[in-house]
Amino acid sequence: MKNFTLIALFGGLLLTSCIKDHVGHGGDADIDVSALQFTKIGGFSNGSGDEGFSEISAFDPSTKKLFVVNPVQSEVSVWDISVPSSAVKLTSIILTGVPNSVAVHDGVVAVAVENTNKQSNGTIQTYDTTSQNLITSYTVGALPDMVAFSPDGAYLISANEGEPNDDYTVDPEGSVSIINIERNEINTLFFTSFSASAIGKNFRVFGPNASIAQDVEPEYIAVSDDSKYAYITLQENNGIAVVNLAAKTITDVFGLGTKDFSLPENTMDASNKDDVLGNFKNWPVWSFYMPDAIAFATIDEMEYIITANEGDSRDYDGYSEEERVKDLTLDPTAFPNAAELQLDENLGRLKITTANGDLDGDGDFDEIYGYGARSFSIWNTSGTLVYDSADDIGRTTLDINPSFFNADEGEADGRSDDKGAEPESVTTLKIGNATLLFVGLERSGGVMVYDISNPTSPQFLEWLLDTNDIAPEGLLAIAAKDSPTGENLLVVTNEVSNTVAIYEIK
Repeated sequence: MKNFTLIALFGGLLLTSCIKDHVGHGGDADIDVSALQFTKIGGFSNGSGDEGFSEISAFDPSTKKLFVVNPVQSEVSVWDISVPSSAVKLTSIILTGVPNSVAVHDGVVAVAVENTNKQSNGTIQTYDTTSQNLITSYTVGALPDMVAFSPDGAYLISANEGEPNDDYTVDPEGSVSIINIERNEINTLFFTSFSASAIGKNFRVFGPNASIAQDVEPEYIAVSDDSKYAYITLQENNGIAVVNLAAKTITDVFGLGTKDFSLPENTMDASNKDDVLGNFKNWPVWSFYMPDAIAFATIDEMEYIITANEGDSRDYDGYSEEERVKDLTLDPTAFPNAAELQLDENLGRLKITTANGDLDGDGDFDEIYGYGARSFSIWNTSGTLVYDSADDIGRTTLDINPSFFNADEGEADGRSDDKGAEPESVTTLKIGNATLLFVGLERSGGVMVYDISNPTSPQFLEWLLDTNDIAPEGLLAIAAKDSPTGENLLVVTNEVSNTVAIYEIK
């Protein structure tokens, strides 16, 4: 039984809840997660334009500086959060090129910077966190979308997305760069030795005239606790790459399969034109998981990777896979009730891909494939599904606050036809014996908090939602030992509202 309380905070709304009877499992110290309190203790705006001034952040414990990616102004904004309730803006790090990601380790801040020509090689630039002077600039692959340090600080890893130009006439190869910091050595790895058929499990290679090396688009990085492996989402391809950091090789790529929305547990509201809020039903739809963010966690000596299954399509002037179900020609044998299915109030509004589903090549669609799983998933490190949150995100947000259900810029139900709440970001935090998971919802807004101490049966704890903070893009957990308050913190960077929110966990 969940108890929900609505309170005003910083001119917005913070939603909190407690679960009364769950206790964490095993580990260093017994933690009753029902006793945890989540309080917003700080918040500030990182820009005053339309959006895009606040995307990803990283924290340096030694200087108490928060580094915030600001693509609009081609800078990394720097804030002193030694007193989180009164953050102070410091001198920014000005860049030539657009920053996409930032990471900090041991007094060094690393920034992923795309080239002014996005299809050309980008750079990873490192700076001293105290002086903010440039240390080194490393050339990596095209469109570095994320940078991460290995936990031991030996490596910098860059996921180079390699997106095509808008005409789809130039499509650089996606790649992963490994920087050995001590040796000042860069190795950029490509996917030329893999094939989609060998990978299997609905791994997608579908760009026009693209090889697998061109089609693969590395998105987000998680590194194992022992600094041996990096796990990298290939979002549009519906897969994950495994990189051996010491050997400097891509050891595996696995497809993630599809989610069957005809199963009882996998209901969804598929229309924004049905005049019903939370119209959860089963539909004859398969949907690709297509994770954006990924996190790594060791729980009871077992290793897991957790994904935010946002979904993403390719929609360029030169090529688009997007279509709505109502505009398809459905195979009459596979879909004898096609006319009814294709009504706006049923499945007609749902955005799907035309790159998959015509199994026999006759021009009509024998299966329907959508984008994203509207969930988070826990996998083992070989790509076997351990847990999927099914329709929990949609049902929980509807239960707590219907006005934010599948919201589109404040319009409830506005994204039901297009990936729902859009879970985009994930991070984990260990508190005693408990492992917490934070899931950022790009469309509905806010951050959902789960106890995943039992990975096969996560428990929902809280939905942290302040109406001043719109579209969480980045989540950063700061452990108590590094925190300026001496308590665990969660920093949320919000892309649309340009705000940064700081929550304390006690």
